[in-house]
Amino acid sequence: MGKIHLHDIRLYARHGCLAEETIIGSDYLVQLSVEGNLTRSSVSDDLSHTIDYVTLQSIVKQEMSVPSRLLEHVGQRIIDKVLNTLLLVDKVCVTITKCNPPIGGDVAGVSVVIEQAR
Repeated sequence: MGKIHLHDIRLYARHGCLAEETIIGSDYLVQLSVEGNLTRSSVSDDLSHTIDYVTLQSIVKQEMSVPSRLLEHVGQRIIDKVLNTLLLVDKVCVTITKCNPPIGGDVAGVSVVIEQAR
């Protein structure tokens, strides 16, 4: 078993329950961790035998570009797409942080963490 982590994927997206959030948008940070058997790729040195982190980043970017009211919804879409696209992945954990959320206080960010195993 092995893990691959993508740290601080920086994106601009239009998620939120307030109309202004979908018009103005906001900055987001996404953390994505996946687990799977990396033994074959560690021996073969062959990209087709591993979990391609370029594909993982592409999935995050694609799903974050589709507006949703809730970060939980976006997170689940990311997980579903990862599990349906990359068969070597056994477990996914995604953290989505909305930077400077409109909550009437001085908060650097609000995060949602969703984890799912195959």
